[in-house]
Amino acid sequence: MDFLVLFSFYLALLLIGGALLCICLKTRYLKGLVRGGAQIFSCIVPEWLQRAMLRLLHYLFHTRNHTFIVLHLILQGMVYTEYTWEILGYCQELDFSLYYLLLPYLLLAVNLIFFTLSCVTDPGTITKANESLFLQVYEFDEVMFPKNGRCSTCDLRKPARSKHCSVCNRCVHRFDHHCVWVNNCIGAWNARYFLTYLLTLTASAATMAVVTTVFLVRLVVLSDLHLETYVDDLGQSQVIDTVFLIQYLFLTFPRIVFLLGFVLVLSFLLGGFLCFALYLAATNQTTNEWCRGDRAWCQHCPQGAGAPSVEPRVHRNIHSHGLWSNLREIFLPAAAHYERKKK
Repeated sequence: MDFLVLFSFYLALLLIGGALLCICLKTRYLKGLVRGGAQIFSCIVPEWLQRAMLRLLHYLFHTRNHTFIVLHLILQGMVYTEYTWEILGYCQELDFSLYYLLLPYLLLAVNLIFFTLSCVTDPGTITKANESLFLQVYEFDEVMFPKNGRCSTCDLRKPARSKHCSVCNRCVHRFDHHCVWVNNCIGAWNARYFLTYLLTLTASAATMAVVTTVFLVRLVVLSDLHLETYVDDLGQSQVIDTVFLIQYLFLTFPRIVFLLGFVLVLSFLLGGFLCFALYLAATNQTTNEWCRGDRAWCQHCPQGAGAPSVEPRVHRNIHSHGLWSNLREIFLPAAAHYERKKK
């Protein structure tokens, strides 16, 4: 049973890491690395298996499906079941504060609310009816977002900062990225929900890691385990060191140590992604713009040596208007839209 729990946790961790990195794979720096890895992969794996894996990857990451939503809920349920079954009872015996122990459950409740909102809220779908309104919201920079751009799939004019999502088959206003974990695009109208969801998810993992670590440390201190000695292979008495202590805790409380390792790694993964999302919010950028920013200017550079007088048009972030204004645009998109419309 312990092996199955460990395997399930770390398999889910690999999927989480892969899903978080799928955004970065769109950058040109990683595309070459991925292409080289694919060439090596094709030489080792049989062709029929390659086709099966490509179909599976296409289904998971390039079609709308509820696989990652179900996986998210199962994983969250397993983590909280382990926390409740293993840690909560021990911590109550050690007189931990009840408010301290219930904080992960409070974060879970808030997280599930914003997770649901991220899943079901319209991210800002552009249609014939609202196309003219969205065209007035953001200024065109004529580099990344040309004024007369048109979506060939939707047959709509492309407002600045919009993008057609091939997974959802729609154009989205202030498109950030398509998130497989919520099975929805992240755009103007649900970015605030997604950011809060990510914040509470990171906080819940970090809180659980802190509670588990404090429990194990207090257990060691109260039992004076760190002051004990053991006899090594040479017959000499040695003071218990950190490695021996971790091995002892692993053998005594394997499920708790598994859980701690999982939530620690998860906290770092989610924390890194949260910092990246907060940076984008503070600078009024989207993931789509960040990924395209380093190559948007290349499309407007002069070709060849025959046009040295043409100055390349470098992409600049013209939408950032200060920290508080940028955050208000995310958390109060309706108010920002109304103010821009009045201008």
